[in-house]
Amino acid sequence: MVIIKVENLIDFIAEVFGHADSSPEEARRIATYLTTANLTGHDSHGVIRVPGYIRWKKIGSVVPNQTVEVLVDTPSLAVLDGKFGYGQTVAPVAVKLGIEKCKKAGLAAVALRNAGHIGRIGDWAEMAAADGLVSVHFVNATDSLLVAPFGGVERRMSTAPYCVGIPRQGHDPIVLDFATSVVAEGKCLVASLGGKKLPKGALIDSDGTLSDDPRLLYGPYTSDSTRDHTQGIGAIRAFGEHKGSGLALICELMGGALTGTGATAANQRFANGMLAFYIDPKVVDPANFFDGEVTRYTDFIRATKPVPGIEQVQLPGDPERRIRAERTKDGIPLLDDTWAAIVNTAREMGVSETDIRQATS
Repeated sequence: MVIIKVENLIDFIAEVFGHADSSPEEARRIATYLTTANLTGHDSHGVIRVPGYIRWKKIGSVVPNQTVEVLVDTPSLAVLDGKFGYGQTVAPVAVKLGIEKCKKAGLAAVALRNAGHIGRIGDWAEMAAADGLVSVHFVNATDSLLVAPFGGVERRMSTAPYCVGIPRQGHDPIVLDFATSVVAEGKCLVASLGGKKLPKGALIDSDGTLSDDPRLLYGPYTSDSTRDHTQGIGAIRAFGEHKGSGLALICELMGGALTGTGATAANQRFANGMLAFYIDPKVVDPANFFDGEVTRYTDFIRATKPVPGIEQVQLPGDPERRIRAERTKDGIPLLDDTWAAIVNTAREMGVSETDIRQATS
């Protein structure tokens, strides 16, 4: 395990992407969003993704320094083509446009198609909440067949994230952000590198046997080999049986089909699609009942008598706030294999040994 200071990690990851043809601004933006995912405890969407991002760049699946194209633009609706740019570049543009339209109209929707991996969806809900807006996000990922629908054993869906953000006056927002599978693919990646084990029964074999072995998803691998989910014979299970499977289907149709990205299938170019709705509580609720009612009800939920072994019932976003405080103070822990893979990628990109050493100093 290595522990790296937040700013050191951002600087180092920015150096990697700077050597991979991204502008200094884009490189730092990617590094900041990836590091923020680690900072909030979502290691599956953090810097562990660096080797994969660079691999996508090398094969042309993602394109540095892209400019979003606006395909449809009405007072309350927009459709944007990310043109396979890095998600950390094109997604903020889409969210900013949604915020601007919502501020004018009280309600807005933005469809983003053909985006590179847009990372932790909670970032975009937090961005809207910072402007006082409620947001709802449906997301899919093409060429990312990973999840078996309820009742099946074959891969038919992506992990299809769903996210809702609710702003609060004077408090951090409530952000519900989850994959509609038992675990995100990134959690499988972390587990395959020696990190936190998967829940029992998170995966399903082709014969219907439940498992928690990442090899079912990736096929045989060694500690330093590339993980390729197309090589496995099993699938991740949808969470909540038919309910999670149904929500995943909706994310595929809303985030994929409706945006123009396409619902997930094999042999596609990887892209995220996101359909996001934005609501201004000040327009819906001029009497300002909403925020006080959110406070009353969340206090009511937190006051629930907990089950043995649980200190307090938590709300969405509570664990992230706790981990963010800890890692801001102490640094970000990375598994040895994760760090080794990042360093190897940095060397391939031409990052100097001096810069590599400075990252952990």
